[in-house]
Amino acid sequence: MNREKQIEESFIRKLTEQLKYVYRDDIHDRASLEANFRQKFETLNKVKLSDSEFDRLLEEVINPDVFVSSKRLRERNTFTREDGTPLQYTLVNIKDWCKNDYEVINQLRMNTDNSYHRYDVILLINGIPVVQIELKTYDVSPRRAMQQIVLKSEYKNVTIPINIILYIESVDNYVKVHLADDSSVFSKIPLRGMEEQLPPGEFVRIHRSFVVARNRIARFTHSEVTLSKTGKILPVGKKYAEEVMAMLGGNG
Repeated sequence: MNREKQIEESFIRKLTEQLKYVYRDDIHDRASLEANFRQKFETLNKVKLSDSEFDRLLEEVINPDVFVSSKRLRERNTFTREDGTPLQYTLVNIKDWCKNDYEVINQLRMNTDNSYHRYDVILLINGIPVVQIELKTYDVSPRRAMQQIVLKSEYKNVTIPINIILYIESVDNYVKVHLADDSSVFSKIPLRGMEEQLPPGEFVRIHRSFVVARNRIARFTHSEVTLSKTGKILPVGKKYAEEVMAMLGGNG
């Protein structure tokens, strides 16, 4: 058994034995994740949704804005059913949090036309993914491992752990997020808007088309940066050179 697998199993064991989480080894892809959420939602709200109603509910519930999502999670919400009647619902038991279902899943596979992802560990409350934890990188703190951003890609929201981002490239009206597992995610968002979602000080703009994770830079000069492990070389724009050198500590 490799080191990563040992850490993962130990972490899940602590969650189940000490915090009484339920380990769901049957949830391994988007379909099973959504089916679990649907069952929890219908049980909590004592309702049976049609397939089209559930699809619309997902569109309402999934939102990249953390403030909007947290507000929806802790409040009573309204959903319009197919016959026009309103459904008052909650995503969690607001009155008694102990009655919510706390579950842990691992190795969840999420595929789109442009990317493939496998997530190490995800914590669920009533079927809702609330915390994602990546265990592949051992030299980061638990706080950083739990940082993430959510981007719209192929009409779906894709959650990306901050610690697996290598660099972000501007491509026309899109950004292409290059990840440590050699995959990438496209999203229709300007590079400036993407920068605003990143943790301050952890990424550096080196070019009008590139933003790079500082801890992924192996070498740098006034004209280029070289990424660690991959050896990828990216250009440094003239207008960004002075700022890059200042942020990265002088001469490369």
